Amino acid sequence: MKKIIGRSIVSLGLIVVLLAGYHLLESSALPEQEGKAEPSGRVMYHAVELPSKLKFMDEEVPLEYNDVRESLDRELLVNSYFHSQTLRFLKLAPRFMSIIVPILEADTVPTDFAYLALAESGFDQRALSPAGAVGFWQFMKGTAGDYGLEVNGEVDERYHLEKATQAACDYLKESYRKFGSWTLVAASYNAGRSFIDRQLERQKVSSYYDLLVGEETSRYVFRILALKLIMENPKQYGFDIKKDEIYPMWDVKNITINGPVKDFADFAAEHGTNYKILKTLNPWLRETFLTNSRGKTYVIKVPGKNFRTNTND
Repeated sequence: MKKIIGRSIVSLGLIVVLLAGYHLLESSALPEQEGKAEPSGRVMYHAVELPSKLKFMDEEVPLEYNDVRESLDRELLVNSYFHSQTLRFLKLAPRFMSIIVPILEADTVPTDFAYLALAESGFDQRALSPAGAVGFWQFMKGTAGDYGLEVNGEVDERYHLEKATQAACDYLKESYRKFGSWTLVAASYNAGRSFIDRQLERQKVSSYYDLLVGEETSRYVFRILALKLIMENPKQYGFDIKKDEIYPMWDVKNITINGPVKDFADFAAEHGTNYKILKTLNPWLRETFLTNSRGKTYVIKVPGKNFRTNTND
């Protein structure tokens, strides 16, 4: 009996010690996590602030509708608290937005479509969907050909940011001529023109915000809206990126060719770089060589003298 009592006392003592240790660990560790530490030591996460007014593609977003506000809130929460991904977007944005936005502006396409490219690709130059859509603008092979992009075993201009962005402008403007609403254009980029057209007629509405569609398309425009808000106001949503933390702009120079290239590893070496960097700058080159039997003119980017050492100063 004494042994049993002794063991019980020891067991009780261990439980007390373990519980005390757990609470001590909890209170000391939690304040180190991101968020606002309360006096109790617990970290409290807070809802994001929704704007009182918002325009998208120069069109008013009807935030007075509860369903619209809740849809936007969902995507703001997802992207505000997906810290690693959103931080990376913020670091990469100047490098790629500096190419995309001027092309949109020159073709009188709303610059908010730059966030559509972000939503489509995550700023991944080699983005490839399970369905076979490729690049920042996620063109399918057939559509790419319709809009003047070369796609074959050696060259795939869906990966060419400048050319794909120009093709996207042409596609988006054609969609606008059909729908008369840039928001519907964005929705149709995800779901397809025919689908959106059928649903508008079937449901007897004229606005994306009144349209019942599947979850992917119902979230799509709001995800773009959320990215726009966060990328344009990062501190408001808890992101503090210092200037020297932004990935530097690429210092490049252009080499024009109108003949074949036997080996791009040799080509890279001749221009003071390596195959990895050459393909990073020109992901549209899909082979180690270029036949170019028709003598087509191509512009290939190679590093400038400060490519690996330039800063944002």
